[in-house]
Amino acid sequence: MHSHSLDNWTHDHVFLGVQHARNERRTWLVVGLTVGMMFAEIIGGTIFGSMALLADGWHMSTHAMALGIAAVTYRYARRHAHDSRFVFGTGKLGELAAFTSTVILAMISLGIAYESFVRFAKPVPIAYGEAIAIAAVGLAVNVASAWLLRDDHDHHHHHHDEDHHDHSHGHAHHHAHDNNLRAAYVHVLADAATSVLAIVALLLARSYGWLWIDPLVGVIGSIVIASWAYGLMKSAGAVLIDAMPDRRIADDIRRRIEVEGDRICDLHVWRVGPGHQSAIISIITHDPRAPSFYKDRLSEIASLSHVTVEVTTCEGDHSDLEVAHA
Repeated sequence: MHSHSLDNWTHDHVFLGVQHARNERRTWLVVGLTVGMMFAEIIGGTIFGSMALLADGWHMSTHAMALGIAAVTYRYARRHAHDSRFVFGTGKLGELAAFTSTVILAMISLGIAYESFVRFAKPVPIAYGEAIAIAAVGLAVNVASAWLLRDDHDHHHHHHDEDHHDHSHGHAHHHAHDNNLRAAYVHVLADAATSVLAIVALLLARSYGWLWIDPLVGVIGSIVIASWAYGLMKSAGAVLIDAMPDRRIADDIRRRIEVEGDRICDLHVWRVGPGHQSAIISIITHDPRAPSFYKDRLSEIASLSHVTVEVTTCEGDHSDLEVAHA
């Protein structure tokens, strides 16, 4: 009897992104494309002697591993979404996978830079025609993969903000980005950039005999990849350490709660999954109401998926709260 009566008050902790299933399917497809192209570039680069092509192939192998991590993470998060061991669900597993991917990206950039400097000292002959052809195919695969991994939220967010001027709704889309998908996308984008640079280097080297342009392009590529890795590391790392996702959300919560003499004395907001924020709010007031009353005030903030409210009665006069608030 007692357990049945609790049904109306309990809730699950499934904080997966709304595009989770779609992103999982597309990531597995890109893993297959990447692995196939990886073998073609490594074999082709070895046979035809292009450092730019070989670097593209080898760092594509690490991309394949990172993409594999992203795909496995989607699968694991979905299968364990209702596992009570995960206190706030499995929504943040994607951030862990994304952070891991940034470490792999950083290692890739260092490896490419090192190999390129070695080639500065010891240039090798290049079979340009074959190398350019394989790099072009690699670029085509990267472009197709990038299209598969594009984040549809960018498109939806733009229209959403045009239709709704209440900025609280915009928060949901602003923070709905899936960093696991974004990490996979950055890996594919890094591949595409390296392929473009490899083609440019091979064309210049063939036309002007500039063998040094091949390793120079490798160094440039490594710097670009490192900068992307840094940006993604900051984004995923902030979620992992429970940094406040957006101060505007906290300000919006305060604006909605701090009326009629109610004051917030402690507020914690953090991200628990793509498009899902959690909040713990401590309220002090002379006229306490049930926590559900305060939760109703926040119901229009679409991204708030898990809210805990604590209400404390202020024993002093009303001026105490005004001073505390000031």
